Amino acid sequence: MHTHMIAKLLAPFYQPQGWGSRCGLLLGSLTPWSSLLLRCWVAYAFWISGLLKIQSWDSTLYLFENEYAVPLLPADLAAVLATAIELIGPVLLALGLCGRVAAVLLFLLNIVAVISYPDLGGAGIEQHKEWGVMLLVCCLQGPGKLSLDAWISRYFFPVNVGAIRSALKRENA
Repeated sequence: MHTHMIAKLLAPFYQPQGWGSRCGLLLGSLTPWSSLLLRCWVAYAFWISGLLKIQSWDSTLYLFENEYAVPLLPADLAAVLATAIELIGPVLLALGLCGRVAAVLLFLLNIVAVISYPDLGGAGIEQHKEWGVMLLVCCLQGPGKLSLDAWISRYFFPVNVGAIRSALKRENA
């Protein structure tokens, strides 16, 4: 009796014609757009930071020499690398071109930024955490269907599902 009531409550979410299932399909169809929004949102933050660095290169060098304690790298090299990643990475991420690579580079840069700048403050750390989570999602899920990666994969490296099934059958036989 108890199981029947639970099944009746859950049915709209799992039956193909249930309203919950239809809402799930609608939301699922928005996934590519949410991936694009997420990529562009976090890319914008890093792009602005990169622009600020090149607009005042002397200030950038000063900060890397005196404020940021980037481990293992000379200050001038760290400044060039950080600026390059902040200018190239966001473009690649927003376009979804080598999206996972761009997300990983920005994710690592984000970690180095938190480690290297002790005066970041509570709000700054929270902001870096948010960017880190967004970049982690991009790393793990890839840039999605609305990306150059998806287009390149679809048009230049199409998957032959029949060949894969045949290979799997031969392997399991």
